[in-house]
Amino acid sequence: MCLAIPGKVVEINAELTPRTGLVSFEGVEKSVCLDLVPEAKPGCYVIVHAGFAIAVLDESEAARTLDLIAEL
Repeated sequence: MCLAIPGKVVEINAELTPRTGLVSFEGVEKSVCLDLVPEAKPGCYVIVHAGFAIAVLDESEAARTLDLIAEL
């Protein structure tokens, strides 16, 4: 089973290749590849799978997803 988790982009380091950013998962910050979501900016929510952000979410959808995960 694969699981992708929403996280909030805290900062972006565009100087690195691939483009990476610091993403917060409920306070736990991880470095994530942002090459697949060039529209991501600090403050955006992204879905992350295996260290890669694969989609941008709006804040309400991210909150809904996190609530569903918490119920598990």
